[in-house]
Amino acid sequence: MESYSLPPKQPKSGFKKIKSSIIFLAIAAVYIWTFLGIDIDWERAVDRAISNFGIIIPRLFNPDWASVGEVTMKIIETVLIAFAGSFMAAILAIPLGFLAAKNMSRSNLLSAIGKWILSAIRAFPDIILAILFVVAVGPNAFAGVLAIAIGSTGMLGKLYSEVVESIDMRVVEAMEANGANKVQMLFYGVIPQIIPEFLSYAIYRFEIDVRASSILGIVGAGGIGTMILFAAINRDWSVMGLILLAIIIVVTIIDFISARIRRKIV
Repeated sequence: MESYSLPPKQPKSGFKKIKSSIIFLAIAAVYIWTFLGIDIDWERAVDRAISNFGIIIPRLFNPDWASVGEVTMKIIETVLIAFAGSFMAAILAIPLGFLAAKNMSRSNLLSAIGKWILSAIRAFPDIILAILFVVAVGPNAFAGVLAIAIGSTGMLGKLYSEVVESIDMRVVEAMEANGANKVQMLFYGVIPQIIPEFLSYAIYRFEIDVRASSILGIVGAGGIGTMILFAAINRDWSVMGLILLAIIIVVTIIDFISARIRRKIV
């Protein structure tokens, strides 16, 4: 039986060692500077954590089952907010993704504009968008849907553009050489290549949006976040425990189902 041995590792040069040391020291300095810059009374924080641990944790693990009906309705509303927002984002991101893709726009300027729009959208956290839409349309679930839709459009648009840029352009070029028009090349040369990954990314984004929509109610955008806010204000940790349990169960189920769907698609 033949035996194979790996080639010996090349020794690092002095320059690489110095470079690695500088990078390590720079990272360590940033961490040290960050912790020193935080104005926290660590002794007081630890004392409060220890004293509250014996009060809050036991009540979190003793859910208030009398609130199951209300929590269930709010969880359903949260999932529906995430679904509606994700569905809107999956549609809105398609033209932006094509605009940002270099091989589709045929213009560096248009591609740059598309990428800039997507970057600008991604710069706003979902909670900030929720605050803006609550002011615009009022404190209701529609504000949460709009916040999820706009926030998810930026990320999905970026992912879609990368998918479009990675397609096999030889198929499109062959169709063009055989006299196909733009519509035929789009529907028969481009879309069949991108649909599986588009759907996979949209489903994955829905998973993320379920988690994100869980906190949007804190600013009045509907969903379970409103109950989380009231439970925290009233120190009702038994209700908070039930809410956390419901979120864990729902997110786990959605993750499991969406993972199976993505495996079948891709």
